[in-house]
Amino acid sequence: MRIDVLTLFPEMCEGVFGSSILGKARENGHVVINTVNFRDYSDNKHQTVDDYPYGGGGGMVLKPQPIFAAVEDLMVKAAEERASRIAEPMGSHDKAAKPRVILMCPQGERFTQKKAEELSQESHLIFVCGHYEGYDERIREHLVTDELSIGDYVLTGGELPAMTVVDSVVRLLPGVLGNEMSAVTDSFSTGLLEYPHYTRPAQFRDWKVPDVLISGHHANIEIWRREQALKRTLERRPDLLEHVELSKDDLKIVQRLKSDAERSNA
Repeated sequence: MRIDVLTLFPEMCEGVFGSSILGKARENGHVVINTVNFRDYSDNKHQTVDDYPYGGGGGMVLKPQPIFAAVEDLMVKAAEERASRIAEPMGSHDKAAKPRVILMCPQGERFTQKKAEELSQESHLIFVCGHYEGYDERIREHLVTDELSIGDYVLTGGELPAMTVVDSVVRLLPGVLGNEMSAVTDSFSTGLLEYPHYTRPAQFRDWKVPDVLISGHHANIEIWRREQALKRTLERRPDLLEHVELSKDDLKIVQRLKSDAERSNA
């Protein structure tokens, strides 16, 4: 996978992209991540990337020209790299090779684990990180394929949201995590919150690890983990249960947990 992040502050991103799991993923060739200062693509001598909004109002608006030029250049470079790698002539690539161009903004679609899984199937992602008052609307209308938001709040720029999405997507790529099941059983990947985890020692101060986890009975451990995931989801994010397909056994567990909660609150 190739990921390009368009930003006016590439130094904000390099520490994150060069560290921990993301850094190892880059070193091991699972992903190529580039930070691109789109100011370099400005076509005026002062390299300005923003201007006052038509119609008046506060703040500055990002101009379309630098961002269009940067994205179009990255698309050409990516196509040239694919052509050289697989020895195909330019223009022979199918539509699927075109990148997803993702605009980070508060007005976008709410980012979820499902969206991360979808994006992890792509070969090329381009993130556009804005600053100032906003973007020229023509960027939205004629350049981007997706608009994403990480929550109902406003930040000073799109870099932190973009880094969040990149981290969430890259960890799903094959070979990135040491244990492939880690991504499969994460919170939200199954539609539920994840079950509790424990490690050594078996007793810390007065708190013991649940007996089932040290019993060696794998079937019972799986049953316990499923029940704990349902319990945690019911307690903390009951809205998620409305959107996940539950088995008959799951429904019995949920009903029992609800009854237990009602009795304890009576």
